Amino acid sequence: MNTMAFGHTKVHGKHGEFALEAKGLVKRFKSGRSYVEVLKGVDFDARHGDLTMVMGPSGSGKSTLIAALSGLLRPEEGRVDALDVDDLWKLSGGRIDKFRLDHCGFIFQGFNLFPSLTALQQVTTVLKFQGLSPDRAKKRAALALEEVGLGHRLHQRPAALSGGEKQRVAIARALAKDPQILFADEPTSALDGENGQVVIRLLRRAATEHGAAVICVTHDPRLEAWADRVIHIEDGKILDDQRRIPDPNAILASH
Repeated sequence: MNTMAFGHTKVHGKHGEFALEAKGLVKRFKSGRSYVEVLKGVDFDARHGDLTMVMGPSGSGKSTLIAALSGLLRPEEGRVDALDVDDLWKLSGGRIDKFRLDHCGFIFQGFNLFPSLTALQQVTTVLKFQGLSPDRAKKRAALALEEVGLGHRLHQRPAALSGGEKQRVAIARALAKDPQILFADEPTSALDGENGQVVIRLLRRAATEHGAAVICVTHDPRLEAWADRVIHIEDGKILDDQRRIPDPNAILASH
């Protein structure tokens, strides 16, 4: 892995500058009378403007790693420096929550949408939490939905949307905050090739055009073509870490 330079992460870094650095992450879960070590001293970093793929089989520790990096799951050992915070896990729970709200976007495979809210309301609600006025929140939400190609579906509820459209609402909700770090956990697993391609291109754009550090966990090798960097994790350890040149014209074939 790269040499760590703690304290050098930046909120608004240029492309290639560190957004997040972690060192020595260990996470254990109790299993009966013993413990299972899911992360075994992992070092990790992510840079502004990069789409980083974290790949590995089910049970490899990749989703646990995302949870530890984003302040959702406290590791037993190790530290995470993120943006202007030296060691995220030294903050109180409330301040970690505020850090996530202000700086991070999340996209999950299950979409996590509210059934009773329209696409516009899904996005507006998050922006109001950030302190935007109702009018500004609505304008920015509509712009984010237009950016993901859903300008014509603003007032539809999830039940009226396809799987691909739901995932695009979830991406619009994440991108509307203009996050410096964007976490995506298996964002294409429930989608066909065509919708998966739309989603991965939006993640690519978040890195290239918005300058976000995009960290995408997946077991789908087809997504590697869009990545700046591919990290393979297995049995709680990083096996390899390779930089590559992304192919903006890659085609995601259907399963």
